[in-house]
Amino acid sequence: MAQVLEFKLPDLGEGLTEAEIVRWLVSVGEVVAIDQPVVEVETAKAMVEVPCPYAGVVTARFGEEGSELPVGAPLLTVAVGASAPSDAESADTASSSVDGEAEGSGNVLVGYGTGAAPARRRRVRAASSGVGSAPPAGSARSVDPAPAVDPAPSVGPAPSVGPAPLDAVPGQTPTGRPGGPFAAEGPVPVISPLVRRLARENGLDLRELTGSGPDGLILRADVEYAVRAAGQRTAAVPAEPVRTQGETRTPLRGVRGAVADKLSRSRREIPEVTVWVDADATELMNARAAMNAVGGPKISLLALFGRICTAALDRYPELNSTVDTAAREIVRLDRVHLGFAAQTERGLVVPVVKDAQSRGAESLSGEFARLTEEARAGRLTPADLTGGTFTLNNYGVFGVDGSTPIINHPEAAMLGIGRIVAKPWVHQGELAVRQVVQLSLTFDHRVCDGGTAGGFLRYVADCVEQPAVLLRSL
Repeated sequence: MAQVLEFKLPDLGEGLTEAEIVRWLVSVGEVVAIDQPVVEVETAKAMVEVPCPYAGVVTARFGEEGSELPVGAPLLTVAVGASAPSDAESADTASSSVDGEAEGSGNVLVGYGTGAAPARRRRVRAASSGVGSAPPAGSARSVDPAPAVDPAPSVGPAPSVGPAPLDAVPGQTPTGRPGGPFAAEGPVPVISPLVRRLARENGLDLRELTGSGPDGLILRADVEYAVRAAGQRTAAVPAEPVRTQGETRTPLRGVRGAVADKLSRSRREIPEVTVWVDADATELMNARAAMNAVGGPKISLLALFGRICTAALDRYPELNSTVDTAAREIVRLDRVHLGFAAQTERGLVVPVVKDAQSRGAESLSGEFARLTEEARAGRLTPADLTGGTFTLNNYGVFGVDGSTPIINHPEAAMLGIGRIVAKPWVHQGELAVRQVVQLSLTFDHRVCDGGTAGGFLRYVADCVEQPAVLLRSL
């Protein structure tokens, strides 16, 4: 006899509410260990491998690769204490376990843990459609070969929690929910207009679906499951760009969708202003070459700009702040968490170097390199991508001189760095060919005025032109 425990999509941190299943790492019938990764998901911030808090046999998986699940939706069920799954295990039978509890790892991503599962003895009436209802998170169920079924009809429907597992019983589809708070002739249990539109576009009758939300509320995941179960394609969540009648439509999902939302919010909420200046970076380039000539880890140009920025923020702390719009307060931050824009195959991401104010150029170089490698490999965690207080944007790598970047909400400023290119420049009273860079500062006009922003940018330019200015402040 074993317990069937349900593992739900955990809280992935920083307000993330959903994730897309990229790849299942286990199959139904496979034995898993505690904290073994079972699925790879893509959130709005990163690719994450989700570990299972239970050890046992996988009896069902919820969701296909490419589908999106909300936080708290079922991911899979595990038979704890079983050597192999049986039909009875997959059919949602119930009673108490031998010892009444099962151990969990207690450590699953952000703000999520598992503990001992309380045992309950209850009789479950089999659903008429044959689709087993998923157990509540952390509940224990036995897997007796012959489940008890009430001989006489009971009042009300069989309990239903969430959509049926896709891999438990092939060919099953969602069933109706004739009872409960939303009767068959009563209001349809839907709140979200998106859910209604998704159902309408795919020809689904919402009254025929089983809601997995509170009191039978129908969620987006329920509609998407019904579409997949019926063998249809969800127009709202295509797996790839759709080309029809001379146009191509690409869904704003995952990282690109999150970036779009954040940039739109930044433009709506932040009254931003951009100032810029050209600077002679010849001496900075010479200083970097001298640093790298003495051996040891190489110092990157971005790290030097990062070190200059932390020194400038120490002089002009107004730009290391955020605006609490609800309280109508400017919140000045003591520590500098330095973000930097990184282009990857999955889109633009902004990894964050924590406590950059306490790092030297060598430490910054190492952290920039590490985070860039993790970003390109898709291994950044939500913690790596959140909490920034100021951002560096090196768009010079694209061969452009200038830009007016959008602030990375909820920060107050961003420094843009153009390409460093040889140009004619007046140096010591004579025309010479020098390495010139254009620097731009986009700032939130609510946190400071032009004098402060100009002072910050001028200090950065002075450090670029004469690195001794930076040494003086160290």
